[in-house]
Amino acid sequence: MSSIVLEAKNITKLFPGVVAVDNADFIARKGEIHAVVGENGAGKSTLMKVFSGVYADYQGKIFIEGKEVHFRNPKDAQDNGIVLIPQELDLVPNLSVAENIFLGREPTNLLSFVDYKKMYRQAEEILRRIEFPVDPKRKVEDLSTGQQQLVAVAKALSLDAKIIIMDEPTSAISEREIENLFKIIRSLKNEKKSVIYISHKLDEIFEIADCVTIMRDGKVVGEGPVKELSHDQVVRLMVGRSIDQFFVKAKVEVKDEVFRIEDMCLWSSDRKKLIVDHVSFRVRHGEILGVYGLIGAGRSETLESIFGFYPKKRTSGKVFFRGKQVDITFPRDAIKVGIGFVPEDRKLAGLVLQLSVLYNIGLTSLDELSKGGWIFKNKERNLAQEYVKRLDIRITSLEQKAENLSGGNQQKVVLAKWLAIRPKVLLLDEPTRGIDVNAKSEIYRLISELALSGMGVVMVSSELPEIMAMSDRIIVMSEGKKTAEFDRKEATEEKLLKAAIPRSLRVTNALEVKGGNKGE
Repeated sequence: MSSIVLEAKNITKLFPGVVAVDNADFIARKGEIHAVVGENGAGKSTLMKVFSGVYADYQGKIFIEGKEVHFRNPKDAQDNGIVLIPQELDLVPNLSVAENIFLGREPTNLLSFVDYKKMYRQAEEILRRIEFPVDPKRKVEDLSTGQQQLVAVAKALSLDAKIIIMDEPTSAISEREIENLFKIIRSLKNEKKSVIYISHKLDEIFEIADCVTIMRDGKVVGEGPVKELSHDQVVRLMVGRSIDQFFVKAKVEVKDEVFRIEDMCLWSSDRKKLIVDHVSFRVRHGEILGVYGLIGAGRSETLESIFGFYPKKRTSGKVFFRGKQVDITFPRDAIKVGIGFVPEDRKLAGLVLQLSVLYNIGLTSLDELSKGGWIFKNKERNLAQEYVKRLDIRITSLEQKAENLSGGNQQKVVLAKWLAIRPKVLLLDEPTRGIDVNAKSEIYRLISELALSGMGVVMVSSELPEIMAMSDRIIVMSEGKKTAEFDRKEATEEKLLKAAIPRSLRVTNALEVKGGNKGE
């Protein structure tokens, strides 16, 4: 057995009216990948924030290599060898990649000025290690969500930590990037580092982890070697009951076309590059159209272009709704037509976190809820209550702030906001990103019910099992282009991945195979 590097005894963390972590014990060993799983609100992230110094006011004891410690702040934890990569990235958008990696620890020259040459060189070395060939001088705000996640990983790796805590590190990155991350994690294990890995993706846990701790309602309800547990056992411990059917997909009679785009294009801000390159597809009433691709394929940008996110000078193409061409210049035009849009990042673009559930649900329906600038409070409350009940959103009251909800309930509030406009077409960008297994199943059930009601659904997802289980048809994108289209019955993981790989990588792989045949 590897020696214990971190031991926690009887950890309890209280918030007003809530016991977030309840008398939890935990052990992490050198050279071990230790997974922590549980539903949103189970206490996983709170426990990790105790370990990493984010929360200093807790009960219980923490030992690092046998020595009792109590961290006043994250700097104390880092000085003791603990680094947390949080689920919500703590990057500074208007700084460069290198500046984010070394923020507060910038290398300096003899005159005590920042040595940018050295910083960029060191950043390049770390980025090369995680196979992320981005320019270290590039601003973080110009990167996709998945790319920003990799910068956060690089930032953590720049610290020589004994314990690295990763909270949902793969929630926004592609399959290929996940493979690279797993290589990094395994190399850290070989270096006798301890990796604590939080994820909702149970297939990842069984692939990468040595042991697992399962939490529910703030308590540790199970733990042990991964090889001694089954998927069903872990799920049962997480949710307190078995889930007979994870993916919920009702049989729907697909009818006539409701929505179509032709030759949709999106140019970069300098108009030198096509981000979305003449993409066309259609959606029929009751149909779920899956959109698959790797990070940077242009999937999110396609949905955003349809919804009027970008200036007209950067976009072109035609949008048809029920056979009639419509002009969508701004998001309000899409809403009037009958199109709803659930964005990829619910906290950044889906919710106003400081506002209540009541206000968030009503935001898209203000025209119906108000007159002369005055909001009818009764109508607003009735609307919110209707969708809280319909979507089973678990809240203490309608006045509860959105930021205080679990990830799954936040996502339901975003869905409620858009369902309140009674859309005929719903665009979903990574609808189950960063939510637990039980909440995912509930979201799948809801999507299936929407399709059953006759709504056309376009769903972007990076998860192959999800896209294959929930879609009636699947289109694949790569480098801004639509590269393939499959019916549900003919789609396989191999076909989807092959169509999703960028052409440059296909050429490289082909050359490697060709060279291998020659014995080179």
